[in-house]
Amino acid sequence: MKIRIVTATLFSHKYQSLSQPSVAIVILNFNGRNYLDKFLPSVIASSYANKRVIVADNASSDDSIQLVKEKFPSVEILINTQNDGFAGGYNWALKNVIADYYVLLNSDVEVTGNWIEPIIELMEADKNIAACQPKLLSYHNPHSFEYAGSAGGWIDSFGYPFSRGRIFDVLEDDHQQYDSIEQIFWASGAAMFVRSKIFHEMNGFDASFFAHQEEIDLCWRIQLAGYSIYACPQSMVYHVGAGTLPRGGRKVFLNFRNNLIMLSNNLTLIEKLVKLPVRIFLDAVSAWKGLIAGDIYFFTAIVKAHFALFWWWVAGKKTKHAPSKPIATLHGVYKGSIAWKHFVMHQTKFSQIVEKKQ
Repeated sequence: MKIRIVTATLFSHKYQSLSQPSVAIVILNFNGRNYLDKFLPSVIASSYANKRVIVADNASSDDSIQLVKEKFPSVEILINTQNDGFAGGYNWALKNVIADYYVLLNSDVEVTGNWIEPIIELMEADKNIAACQPKLLSYHNPHSFEYAGSAGGWIDSFGYPFSRGRIFDVLEDDHQQYDSIEQIFWASGAAMFVRSKIFHEMNGFDASFFAHQEEIDLCWRIQLAGYSIYACPQSMVYHVGAGTLPRGGRKVFLNFRNNLIMLSNNLTLIEKLVKLPVRIFLDAVSAWKGLIAGDIYFFTAIVKAHFALFWWWVAGKKTKHAPSKPIATLHGVYKGSIAWKHFVMHQTKFSQIVEKKQ
């Protein structure tokens, strides 16, 4: 099969297994040659028959595309003329892909043979499920959960994300303690299954986020629209983590800025008045703690994030939808403060903090 290089042309595919829903695995790439070389073979070998594998290149300057052309001829290619980040890059790419389901997969993820089937079966059985994620384990430490989603994403009442298996930077070992299929707040963008119709219905990601927390914002909007998000740990993948944007000031800035804009967009008016001042205060405490510890880059990134939020307010930017449901009414929400539980009460496990009735 010949590689098709497409810049803005909508394309479809003739499938051999028409009884199965069509699945497009779309890997957004930016200078990820080594990851593609290492992990594309596992993706191509996935047992699900009615699939396509697509590399959407975000204006890479390395030889990623040449590698794919020469070594992986069954993989389709989309080429963007500029780097639009994770959010904008996927928005652009998915406008050019026709499939029943999209799988947004990071280039630094190794998949298992039958990772697709359990999630598609679950989503086909419940048409209200809009997005779903597998269990994410660490590629370098396979017995440990991986930061970006673990066994399903949650959020606390002040907007701090965490997950089944990860509280802030503390990762649990996987002892199958979170192997139940459960409704969650957000599905990891490292390996997100999403119905194509609903992705476009939601107008995709907020492109202004560039990278980080855009999948949480999308899942929040999906829940506000009446759909559900699930984790299906019977599907399992291994994630390197921090493979596309290295840790540092830029990463911290985007995380804090995007989280605050997400809260401004999705909280009800009363919640904004109550929760945003608390969040800004908690962020400030975190920034000063970092500065005292000698991390001036962390401190500066949070200060810049707060100024960016204030500028966002001054510029009159606002949500394009009208949030009508308080965050506490949604699934996968811890109604207290995860920061209090973790940093003051020294609770490090999801099971310690979130009771089953939650």
